[in-house]
Amino acid sequence: MAKVMLGESEKWFIIHGIQDDMRNDGRSCEDYRHIEVETGVVSNTHGSSRLRLGSSELLVGVKVELGSPDPKAPTEGLIHFHVDCSPNADPSFQGRGGEDLSANISCILTRIYCNKSSIDLNTLGIIPHKQCWVVHVDVLILECGGNLLDAVSVAVKAALHNTGVPNIQVTDGDEGTQEISLPDDPNDVKFINTINAPVLVTISKVGSRHVVDASAEEELCCNASLVMGVTKRGRTTGMRKMGGGSLDPESIPEMIGTGKNIGRQLHISLDKLLKTEQGMAEDIEKAGYL
Repeated sequence: MAKVMLGESEKWFIIHGIQDDMRNDGRSCEDYRHIEVETGVVSNTHGSSRLRLGSSELLVGVKVELGSPDPKAPTEGLIHFHVDCSPNADPSFQGRGGEDLSANISCILTRIYCNKSSIDLNTLGIIPHKQCWVVHVDVLILECGGNLLDAVSVAVKAALHNTGVPNIQVTDGDEGTQEISLPDDPNDVKFINTINAPVLVTISKVGSRHVVDASAEEELCCNASLVMGVTKRGRTTGMRKMGGGSLDPESIPEMIGTGKNIGRQLHISLDKLLKTEQGMAEDIEKAGYL
């Protein structure tokens, strides 16, 4: 997605290396780069995370507020995604370039979370047809170094896991009305259950092979990509083909299998990290590595 200048000879060098299962940075085709995640980094939010994947870096903040539920789902809460591509991350993000990419990422996140198996939205409901919690997930892309979709999805899951929703009390008022009381203690919260929250896995087709976690240079060499939303159990919550090239129908089942396997591995590493961070003392600096 980021603009990187490569000559034809450089592209051929990358492509031929991938065919031999040897990428420029020494990884094999199914290896991820080092991922660093930290949660609870923004004090004026209900949950937050910061992530670095290779040279990609982004910040996610989550805020919750009272709102009205969707008439089609009166007992459920709502989750909205907002993505901002900083022009400092890449010159191509200025103007329409950043707006189009932001809308695209928001659409994909909404799609993979728009089902009851990802997040139990009933836990965000308060008074049917009247009140619910509205969760706003704001993503700020600070630096772009390839594989942005996967990085965003991991950071979003980490931020949602870190999000505490106030424990409110609903009491009966006069004339059949109901009143909502917020807790006095800011630590009186319940955390969003993210055990089934998906992550995105992008499988990029380069030559006759496919790779995961493509760098910015490798993205310029790929024909097309398959983006999958994968849960901890390997269930696919959404799938989308990206890029202007075509995919061989015979290679798609293999790419899907790779995406499910990589997705499960990402969940195992991320859940282990989040569990460790949750048990840390407040005076210990929180930093995690996958």
